[in-house]
Amino acid sequence: MKSDYTIDRVSKSEAAELLLRFHYLKDISKTFKSGYNYGLYKKNDFSPLNIGGIQGVCIFTGLPVPEIAKGAFGLERHEQQGLFELSRLCIHPTTQQSEYNITSWFVSKAIRRLRKETSVRGIISYADSDHHAGTIYRACNFRYCGLSEPKKDFYFADGTKHSRGRVRGSEGEWRERSRKHRYVMVFDKNLELLW
Repeated sequence: MKSDYTIDRVSKSEAAELLLRFHYLKDISKTFKSGYNYGLYKKNDFSPLNIGGIQGVCIFTGLPVPEIAKGAFGLERHEQQGLFELSRLCIHPTTQQSEYNITSWFVSKAIRRLRKETSVRGIISYADSDHHAGTIYRACNFRYCGLSEPKKDFYFADGTKHSRGRVRGSEGEWRERSRKHRYVMVFDKNLELLW
């Protein structure tokens, strides 16, 4: 029952424990961006399946690059305050299987908390097409805005992915990046969605 659960702010290290074990991006979960981090807790649950009592994590951060707000809303860098990305969402698998609609309930409650704690004009989230379609965002009334533009990443001959700097003359190859399903929730009626 949802009444058995509470939501509270959590630190980056508390969120990382769950993300490192269960999020599909666990390889980069050590370096995830922290922001407004919310944890899902089951009241009086001290079972060994718990990780410090935390059952879920929902993290909202500022947009990673200003070009996102420019593309989505036509906003210049100085006009982008109040825009957030739902950058990480993870529920303990046991909780997800045993509690019907717990993820959408948690996301909705976390958004409500975020809006109480700061000014929120809009929230953008992505679903990696290699892993899921974003059904949870649809259930939470996000608007679907199609797939992101095709992009490529450079991989060096040793298999490591290029992050920054030049690759000219380097041994390796360009590979297609998985496209992302884009979802947007707008609260500011003055924002015009361009996607």
